[in-house]
Amino acid sequence: MKGLELARGFYNDYGKQMIEEQFPEYAERIAVGFLGEGSDCLGYDDDLSADHDFEPAFCMFITQEDYDKFGFKLERAYAKLPKEYKGYKRALLSPTGGNRHGVITIEDFYTKHLGAPSVPDTVNRWLYTPSASLLNASNGEIFRDNLGIFSKIREELKKGYPEDIRLKKIAAHTIIMAQSGQYNYGRCIDRGETGAGNLCVYEFVRHAISVIYLLNNAYEPFYKWAFRGMRDLHKLNDLEFTLSGILEMGNGRKEASEKREIIEDISRMIIEEFHNQNITEATCNNLETHAYSVQNKIKDAGIRNLHIMDGI
Repeated sequence: MKGLELARGFYNDYGKQMIEEQFPEYAERIAVGFLGEGSDCLGYDDDLSADHDFEPAFCMFITQEDYDKFGFKLERAYAKLPKEYKGYKRALLSPTGGNRHGVITIEDFYTKHLGAPSVPDTVNRWLYTPSASLLNASNGEIFRDNLGIFSKIREELKKGYPEDIRLKKIAAHTIIMAQSGQYNYGRCIDRGETGAGNLCVYEFVRHAISVIYLLNNAYEPFYKWAFRGMRDLHKLNDLEFTLSGILEMGNGRKEASEKREIIEDISRMIIEEFHNQNITEATCNNLETHAYSVQNKIKDAGIRNLHIMDGI
């Protein structure tokens, strides 16, 4: 059973009644859902995921003001819900806080993931808040939110990056793809530095993945789920297999030559999508040229004039 399905069932069978019967005067002020960190909130969990942090649980989001009024009582009521559900046991709640589930203030949840209790409101916050954190703050599912405060922030996050920020990050990741894949990989192999060559390929793949998520205006998940998440994208998702494959190839003469060709093929496909989205004016297959061309498409002069690598 998937974690989201388990959470939804546990709330519907026990949590909803608990809230409405024990907190009738506050029920409309409690947002309930299942989101945050973990493969279960992303929908990527499987049988292996059940070996840790997997339990019948849900989150209740309330304002700090409401927490001061009834938060402790709500925590106690949640702790008294059945200890087992559909064959899965619940984890003990920590008395010192830091729990992924149960009662969480809206301010604490968003501050934990975004560094502030709101959608990023500055260039630096958008550029340097980790994409996985933005995703953790907007993934999963909300079961109820009559008050609407929690969902308002969440829906703004789900719109993705502001366009100038998206372009800035694409430019930054593209310049690294150019340096690592199109330029340095071949030079390292020609020098016999195969270890360095492997690092070049890793850097090329890592930043290519980031560019692909950005071309979909989607937040990239924690690195171990980056390939898995590509399957849910609409653009260039077929590159998952190719990017994974070149990480596994060796550096013998034949494989290195083939790897160089694959790097160029991947670059051409990404550049083609740049043109599809009208974010580059360049016509060559040089990723570095395209990186600067993408940066030149940024409307805000302050963002456009940042160093090409700012935003990684």
